[in-house]
Amino acid sequence: MRFLVQLLVNAAAIWVADWLLEGISLAPTSSTGATLLELAVVAAVFTLVNLIVRPVVALLSLPFYILTLGLFFLVVNALMLMLTGWITSFTDYGLRVDGFWTAVLGGLVIAIASWILHLVIPGDRRRGDRR
Repeated sequence: MRFLVQLLVNAAAIWVADWLLEGISLAPTSSTGATLLELAVVAAVFTLVNLIVRPVVALLSLPFYILTLGLFFLVVNALMLMLTGWITSFTDYGLRVDGFWTAVLGGLVIAIASWILHLVIPGDRRRGDRR
């Protein structure tokens, strides 16, 4: 259940980043259903990248987190977004990220949107809540 909630939150956050930023875009589709499917695929890849790759990168870059007082978080978010774009470029459902600074801004937008959505979702405030 928690994975599904994270998937939906990431899909909404990626949609917000696509809507706000010109440098981040999904591949053009012909219908709303195709767009939702594309958004689901990209969100699934982004969620898996954040679950598998992000902890390793965060552990290896721990000195940079400490040195920058946590601002290196933006660079790691950008790298995860760029990795998602690279992985999805091999499919018909692609996420296009124009460059590093666009990825940094997109990572910030996705982090803020995810944070707001997690505040709104009931029952997601405590780690022990398994309903």
